[in-house]
Amino acid sequence: MRLVHFSDLHIGIENYGRPATEADLAGLPEWFAPGEDRERYLGHSTRLLDFLSAFDELVAYTLANDVDLVMFSGDAYKNREPSQTHQREFAKRIARLAAANLPVFLLVGNHDLPHVVHKASAVEIFETLSVPQVTVGERLQTYRIETPNGPIQILALPWIRRSAFLARDDVRNLPFKQINELLEERLTARLQDEGEALDPTLPSVVSAHVSLDTAKIGTERTMMIGHDHLLLQGNLTKLPVDYIGLGHIHRRQELAQHPPTIYPGSLQRVDFGEEDHEAKGFYVVDLDPAALAGSRVTSAEFHPVDARSFVSVNVTAEEGDLDPTDKVVRAVRRHHVGGAIVRVQVTLPAAIAPAFRERDVREALQEQGAHSIAAITTDVERATRVRLGAIHSEAKSPLELLDFYLETSEVSKTRAKKLTTYARRLMDELEDKD
Repeated sequence: MRLVHFSDLHIGIENYGRPATEADLAGLPEWFAPGEDRERYLGHSTRLLDFLSAFDELVAYTLANDVDLVMFSGDAYKNREPSQTHQREFAKRIARLAAANLPVFLLVGNHDLPHVVHKASAVEIFETLSVPQVTVGERLQTYRIETPNGPIQILALPWIRRSAFLARDDVRNLPFKQINELLEERLTARLQDEGEALDPTLPSVVSAHVSLDTAKIGTERTMMIGHDHLLLQGNLTKLPVDYIGLGHIHRRQELAQHPPTIYPGSLQRVDFGEEDHEAKGFYVVDLDPAALAGSRVTSAEFHPVDARSFVSVNVTAEEGDLDPTDKVVRAVRRHHVGGAIVRVQVTLPAAIAPAFRERDVREALQEQGAHSIAAITTDVERATRVRLGAIHSEAKSPLELLDFYLETSEVSKTRAKKLTTYARRLMDELEDKD
């Protein structure tokens, strides 16, 4: 049995994008929107195409590699109320999987939940329309999914609203920390109950949209809708399951081996907070249904997708640099900025700041094929004056004041001694003239 696990698609993130041109469409990979007229995507944000292309790559892999189940662990969209265009593009790709008679499990993440408790979630439409092969995990419970290679159990932990999970009397007048502790306690008890009710003769996995205490967080912190809450990793790994597929954290990480406990991360880089993420993609998990419970996973491999890169070019110019622009341009050419979203940060002294030409840097980025320029910023360092208020200057000789100035300015001892010698000579010459 083979399943594909991914999460945090976030269709609708269009920062650093621009309207797509015919050249952009011509440069898209072969897996993008197969069988469609690409001209219909003209004018759409290139960032929307980035996210759809990554999803299309996953779909293409799934259809070509005997996958039995696609498990999505939450956050289909950027916003709780996605546009009709974003919903259409997501649904088209889910429909391609369902049309191939391939089961799809969609967990509800925090970005999929509406602002009002009783409003429908962004992915609930699949359940409402009874789309064949698509199951929506919107409640903490176990779902039995029929696959081409037999049934599998998915213990679903969607994003939990405190208001829906805790009674009002439970949290009245309690501080935020205690509310979280109570929520964790109740979640743990519910998970244990579901775990005990699992059929040990069938493969079982967890799909959870949650922050674990051992995870390294990143951009998702700035994208949070509502308040985050943590769950102890041990409360999941002690469950009698074969695999734990997580969502919500954008950095790919494997937290445990028994059972495999994995965040696949977001499918595309969201912003510069994910610049250092080595790769984006999804996991392919192979299970042996005939093996004993807890030891059915035979492999869990990461498959990277073609994700847009983010590149920061940081340059510090010195006062002796006659042409700071040339130094920045050379730094741009040393970086791999082709196809990337780029920002340039320049630090330079005030004395040479007027010599910096931003237009030349922009031209260099365009020549190197940068996808877009997020920003070109300059940090101008200005000399700070040393305040002598800490001493009584009237009571000090000129040489003593000079010694104090050199010391507070952190001038090297060798240079300070040389400057003091020159100062003494000048003062002696003045005295001789008098």
